[in-house]
Amino acid sequence: MHNPTQKKDHGSFHLGNASYQGSAVHPSRFPPDNGAEVAFAGRSNAGKSSALNTLCNRKALARISRTPGRTQMLNFFAIDDSHRLVDLPGYGFARVPEQTRRKWKMFIESYLSRRRSLKGLILLMDVRHPMKPDDTQFLNWCAHHQIPVHVLLTKSDKLRRGKLRETLRAVRADLDGSGTGAQLFSARDRTGLDEARRVIVTWLSAR
Repeated sequence: MHNPTQKKDHGSFHLGNASYQGSAVHPSRFPPDNGAEVAFAGRSNAGKSSALNTLCNRKALARISRTPGRTQMLNFFAIDDSHRLVDLPGYGFARVPEQTRRKWKMFIESYLSRRRSLKGLILLMDVRHPMKPDDTQFLNWCAHHQIPVHVLLTKSDKLRRGKLRETLRAVRADLDGSGTGAQLFSARDRTGLDEARRVIVTWLSAR
């Protein structure tokens, strides 16, 4: 339901209108591949659910993605008939069996490489543990397929200001020349909220 107190986003839609649309693994169960959508990816402990809830000004929008049996699926959230957010399964969780990990990799890569309505990907990394090998591999894969990426360094409330600046500089240096942006973000104190929303809305507004 639309929150009338929420500041209007760029374009004719509001992220606060997002509602759970469905979960699926096979493309035949995905919503129609039209309009525009932005996907969220990251390691299993990067804080995707918290970020989605905060960006959409909702308390439990992404709770459904933690429901048992749905953690290995893509979760779709409709903003309106032609704009969506997509929560991808977390990666890099050591306790996941190798067979399951390969299955995730296969259907996530299939979605990312074939989904025409995908306009960009928000990649979340815990600011205390950024640019792990899984993150670098994911970034390289997105670059190969020319998928725009914006990095949110989450849980920025966990580090002191000096360490945050140092980490942000290091990540941006690693990303230099790739066209990928990076910023600090905290769902707890809402650091970087407006900047992240602008990126998402710009992608969703793209024709």
